[in-house]
Amino acid sequence: MEGYIHSTESFGTVDGPGIRFVIFFQGCPMRCLYCHNPDSWKPKQGQIMTTDALLEKYDRYKEFLKSGGITATGGEPMLQMEFLIELFTKAKARKIHTCLDTSGLCFTPENMENTKRLAAVTDLVMLDIKHIDEEKHRALTGHSNRNILAFAEFLSEHGVPIWIRHVVVPGWTDDAEEQRKLGYFIGGLKMLKALDVLPYHDMGKSKYEALGMEYPLKDVPPLPTKEAERARLEIMKGIKQRLTEHRASE
Repeated sequence: MEGYIHSTESFGTVDGPGIRFVIFFQGCPMRCLYCHNPDSWKPKQGQIMTTDALLEKYDRYKEFLKSGGITATGGEPMLQMEFLIELFTKAKARKIHTCLDTSGLCFTPENMENTKRLAAVTDLVMLDIKHIDEEKHRALTGHSNRNILAFAEFLSEHGVPIWIRHVVVPGWTDDAEEQRKLGYFIGGLKMLKALDVLPYHDMGKSKYEALGMEYPLKDVPPLPTKEAERARLEIMKGIKQRLTEHRASE
């Protein structure tokens, strides 16, 4: 099977546990205002590669990847679902740890069987939750968050470990009450294994300039790390509230 690949990275250290071989899939339906990979948006572009060719590239570096594995990111890997399933199925047959970095947007009830097939060969999902409020999520990304939150619940119900990522953007996702609401939702995920709260940065500006595009958040300053740490504390309050309520109801 062939897929459209934007690029690969042989020594990823922030894309899951250990050192990873990172595969950037081409094509993404999301239009996040702070996206730093706008060159990965358009589908059916980039390199056409087979799953075997990607695994052959992994083999060149596998001696350095023993503590890690393969991470599929993007773009949006689930936009090429059959290709992704084949890649992860072959990887699991070779005992390679598989990690999916996704927005979760492509999850739909109509695609449930394929999602179950994917879940069966995925060791970890790094799920980006951009905003807990649906309308603000739509303004920030161009899409509702319903499928994304439903995907998180699906993963939890089907025993797939979840690593939540959330970017704190000044003026967009820095409200303490909304952060606690996000935490309250996350606290209901039985398979939650990690939480990354990341400060917004504008390092993607140069890519927009190179593509002749205007950077949407050009007037938004990067977020200080201490503000991301404060946001994480607020999210943790929401998680603790959800867990406390759960224990009280047992």
